[in-house]
Amino acid sequence: MHLHKKICKRLILLFMPFWLSGCAPFTENNLIEEISPITFLSISKGDKGKLKVSTILPPLSKENKIVMSQEVSLLKEEVQKYNLNFYQEIKSGQMRMLVISDELGKDGIMSIINVLLTDPDISSRIYLVIVKGNFEEYLESQLGKDENFDYSFYRMLKHYEEKNQGELTVVNLHQFKNLLYTPYSDPFLPVFKIQEDGVNYEGTALFQDDKLVKTISSLDDRIFQLIKNNHYLQVLPIRKFEVVLGHVRSKIKVDIDSSYSTMTYTVNIDTRIEEYRGEKQLFDPKELENLKKDIETHLEKQTHELVKKMQELKVDPLQLGLQTKRPFSKPMEEKKWIEMFEKMDIKIKYNINIDPLTNANSKRQNF
Repeated sequence: MHLHKKICKRLILLFMPFWLSGCAPFTENNLIEEISPITFLSISKGDKGKLKVSTILPPLSKENKIVMSQEVSLLKEEVQKYNLNFYQEIKSGQMRMLVISDELGKDGIMSIINVLLTDPDISSRIYLVIVKGNFEEYLESQLGKDENFDYSFYRMLKHYEEKNQGELTVVNLHQFKNLLYTPYSDPFLPVFKIQEDGVNYEGTALFQDDKLVKTISSLDDRIFQLIKNNHYLQVLPIRKFEVVLGHVRSKIKVDIDSSYSTMTYTVNIDTRIEEYRGEKQLFDPKELENLKKDIETHLEKQTHELVKKMQELKVDPLQLGLQTKRPFSKPMEEKKWIEMFEKMDIKIKYNINIDPLTNANSKRQNF
């Protein structure tokens, strides 16, 4: 018995280094002086079917930064090429964003998503972004102006995600994966466009499976934020009536009839008027009610057109197919749902509650 205990203790001492190093006989080099943890990757189409992968190196140092790009056949190949061309070993454990060109998005990004999902070093919380224009050239132009552009971009996305604010679409890898592989759903991503004054938010990219099929912008995008997410809009400009609604919050109710031929989509909104430049006298309750009816009719028409586009594209980013699930019955096949959704009669109803207008200055005391 004593001999048995001694053997056990020696075996424990023998294998202790392996346990402390992650249960593996091979340890990776993680000395901070010898590694370069990348914070983002930009992926676009290269020549002859290859991928062009770019990033800024070194990302977390005060040394002069450079934009490094490599053309590869396989995404994992870019790490090897970076390591052969840079004095520090590249690590992806600190990656926070993946920027994908819209051209690549149209071809399909499932293989890229799967590589990210199977990499244990990459967090499922990294943000995915579609960019229109040459992002690599823009990075080059920013090195002398704003060396921390990539971090500022990341902080902007993080801000809108944390504040639950629907000013722009924010999607991480985990959310995209769920939308891609869950029945009755199609993914979507934010779209930014390279312009002379910077990288500007354009709208939301709608995907059919893993392929980008449509980008919605302006009022369509804001309607999408209202009817898709449990977010609020700080402002909702409606130019047709020269009015800006503020602090817009919505509650959605979806009803499908038993024959699956008609869907009624009811949007209840609580809001207030932030700005008005029209001719109605809004302190008059009748005039305010008329404006409210005009806005409801306008949003009903715009929303109907937006859902009609989704029907034509055969995409379901709103996950309307979930409404077909019934207790004690077999779920409908997703293919069958899309066929029914394409032909379904959609009825949109808006109910807007606008806070009464008051003169804020009238409450101030005269001194």
